Amino acid sequence: MEFTGSQTEAINADVGNLLVLACAGSGKTEVIAQRIVNLLSRPDVQPRNIVAFTFTEKAAGELTERVHKRIKERYGEMLGLAEMFIGTIHGYALDLLHSQAPEAFKFNVLNDPQARLFIDKYSAKSGLTATTKCVRGVREPLRRWVHSRLYQQVMAVLREDEVDRHLLRPDLAEAFAAYEQLLNDRNYFDYSAILARAVDYMEDDEGHASARAVQHHIRENVRHVIVDEYQDINPIQERLIRGLTRYGADLCVVGDDDQTIYQWRGSAVTNILTFEDRHPDAKRITLNENFRSSPAVTQLARAAIEEIPASARLGKAMVAAGHQTFDRGDLLALEFSDQLEEARGIADRIETLLGVPFRDDADGPERGLSYADFAVLYRSVRGDAGPLVEEFRRRGIPYIIKGLTQLFDTPEVRAAVACFRYIAGYVDADTVREAWRVADVGCDDRVLDRGMAVLDEATDWDDSRPRDSITLQGVFLRFLEQIGLLEETVPSRGRGGSRGEIVFYNLGRFSTAIGDYEAIYLTIPPRDRFEGFAKWIEFQAPAYYEESDGDNGYARPDAVIIATVHQAKGMQWPAVFIPALRRNTFPMRRAGGLNIFHVIDRALVPNAARYEGGIDDERRLFYVAVTRAQKYLMLSFAPNGKQTGRRSSEFFDAATRNDWVLTRTKDPSDPRRLPPVPKHGTLDVVLSFSDLKYLFECPYSFKLRLLYGFDSPLQKELGYGKSLHDMMAEIHKRAIKGDIADLDEAEALVDRHLNLPFANKAARDQLRPAAIASVRRYLREKGATLHQSEYSEQPVEIHPAPGVTVTGRIDLIRRLDTDEVSIVDFKSSERTQTEDVTLDQLHMYALGYRELTGADADLVEIHNLDKDGRSHRQEVDDTMLNALNPRVAAAGRSLRDNDLPRLDAWCKTCSTCDFAGICRPRE
Repeated sequence: MEFTGSQTEAINADVGNLLVLACAGSGKTEVIAQRIVNLLSRPDVQPRNIVAFTFTEKAAGELTERVHKRIKERYGEMLGLAEMFIGTIHGYALDLLHSQAPEAFKFNVLNDPQARLFIDKYSAKSGLTATTKCVRGVREPLRRWVHSRLYQQVMAVLREDEVDRHLLRPDLAEAFAAYEQLLNDRNYFDYSAILARAVDYMEDDEGHASARAVQHHIRENVRHVIVDEYQDINPIQERLIRGLTRYGADLCVVGDDDQTIYQWRGSAVTNILTFEDRHPDAKRITLNENFRSSPAVTQLARAAIEEIPASARLGKAMVAAGHQTFDRGDLLALEFSDQLEEARGIADRIETLLGVPFRDDADGPERGLSYADFAVLYRSVRGDAGPLVEEFRRRGIPYIIKGLTQLFDTPEVRAAVACFRYIAGYVDADTVREAWRVADVGCDDRVLDRGMAVLDEATDWDDSRPRDSITLQGVFLRFLEQIGLLEETVPSRGRGGSRGEIVFYNLGRFSTAIGDYEAIYLTIPPRDRFEGFAKWIEFQAPAYYEESDGDNGYARPDAVIIATVHQAKGMQWPAVFIPALRRNTFPMRRAGGLNIFHVIDRALVPNAARYEGGIDDERRLFYVAVTRAQKYLMLSFAPNGKQTGRRSSEFFDAATRNDWVLTRTKDPSDPRRLPPVPKHGTLDVVLSFSDLKYLFECPYSFKLRLLYGFDSPLQKELGYGKSLHDMMAEIHKRAIKGDIADLDEAEALVDRHLNLPFANKAARDQLRPAAIASVRRYLREKGATLHQSEYSEQPVEIHPAPGVTVTGRIDLIRRLDTDEVSIVDFKSSERTQTEDVTLDQLHMYALGYRELTGADADLVEIHNLDKDGRSHRQEVDDTMLNALNPRVAAAGRSLRDNDLPRLDAWCKTCSTCDFAGICRPRE
């Protein structure tokens, strides 16, 4: 593999502090991977000594696979790779808390929509309605539903920025304390609480046991810290990085100040601009070469970003260095009379480019461009994508809108929403039937009658029944089953691929939204839950998912991507469209209306202006949008009929003056058209052992669950099994340090770890004594052998094939009196898996133990913690062990190729699957 001089310098730079300034498309992932591999060649560096942060889980998967591949090429096998951390900062902080701070083991994480729902549900206890805003000198309290997003942002700023909380107004200080207390009482972290708790432990030098454990772990293990996308680090993340390097670890930061696009969420471009001031010994290396984009795209982007004053950016000179060439007409800047004409123009261009020959790699074969090769990037999808969506529907052009904001406008999801509005009494049966007819998913009146019966049953609620006996998710899945909706029976329309795939993709993400709501509201009476959900999904939900992605990267229908520029960060397409280039839209004018500074005194927030954005921030965002394009780029302007949307953007006007750009459309210079073939490439597959369990059990169930996002109905017992695991984890982690728990501690262990977020009082009263009995029974039976514990909750990985990584944690690894090593998995009978699958999983743990230590385990055990539960123990089956790697590799290939079929016939697995009804007719 050949590298440029600057790449080679970054890869081989001596240890010490390093700033790698990486332009868009500069190959920084490969540079980081090669640098990690170089570090591992040093005799004093072990995998556990390296912490590498990426901005997204997707980027982490790509970097992980790249590192493993390069290690194998250079060194062959290397032990202990599972102990090297490659992932997000939030993921590292959570791992740190869940491994080193016993009081945090039981805390579950609320995603952003769930955290906002949590604030709304407990609007008084969370401090929301006790907090005031000041508008034009008038102070008024915040309101439930209306201001919960604003309140959520305020809480994040108070945790993540450098705000002196001692100077807060009394009402805000009390609200902050109330929200913190509520999260603790309910055993939840929101995203910013994860970072805040980890940093508190890193900076606490006063002797708290968990703080000592966290600091000891860092001091003994962390030697090299690498931070990708450093330009988007915020103040608390910077403090976390300082906490990791305070004992002498080297720091390498990689980023580009020109791609700072999250200042409105608190990231501070000053971190990268002043890095060398704060680290005088740091070396700077600049990667100027863009291997992604054509010379035309590169020069247009460079012209845009260089409008930022030189004093406000780090010096660099991006140049095209890849194989993409320029043909006149590749770059267009087109003006349209209105948004409908703009939408038609984009659709026309897509249809013109469909099948145009394209090479993904310099030496690769030509293929015809397909729908998945086009991306339309908006400053705001919610505000501007409507006309284009309608045009795509009219022409039958398949499309996917990233995230969930516009999800609720798709016909199939509007039909699903109608079901819940019917249950709540807001619409009649005819409205529901018409919504499903408009959705055009293959339903006739006969099957809709069966579906309506499910909805009618949900309206006939009897208060004598347990509250969790009927769930939103359960009703949704039963309705889909009764109308006979299957992926392959959805009628195709237009020239796209499987429309059924897109319909199920959208309905699966709707199921995810149901799961978010029900995770917070499962414990309220069903009638209130259904009514509240109907209101939320109709009026509030789109705003809750404004900037969420919602994609795991595995589901890749052959469809045009519609996304915000923020959602497109880190991605690329052969052809990119940037429409709605109007003044006041892109660049967006400084937002009016309520913001955090109507609640927080601006003077308390350092560099407060960054939260509001400015023209330089908009230039950076435009630069990111342009550099997503490999060859074809179409910019467009159309007035939107509003007083503020009549004039073209300065970005559009500047593009029209650029020599590389045409202002009239021109067909591609190559007249040939090849069969459209979407690029699938080598998808980096990173699965947990639990994910793999689903894939082994039934590939199609895995597809519904992991690719499309369908959720299972929640159960009130959820959390009991994990709580028992947490109790076992503390017992064995202490034992490894020589601290042996005794029987008298059983009740304290249970009270510290038992977390049943959905259980009613009767269930809690039943499960707490059962947990105490389980812990006492375990300590009686195993107390004398606890000192034999070698690892507890140990991370392991297996790499059965290129591009496939399976990760997980082994509950316990212990050495017996016979000197045999046994891998133990704790189970509770009612929630155990089928024995065959569990033995598969245990043998995968045995493979992971081999990759961790280079040794082989002798035994695998399933230890049942229930009173009358049966445990299982057997020798490691070499035949099963040797067969697993090919099985996992084949499963990874199936996922990469989207070859995830149903089981051949109805079986026991089908009878217990939550998604059987949308897979095949029941037997």
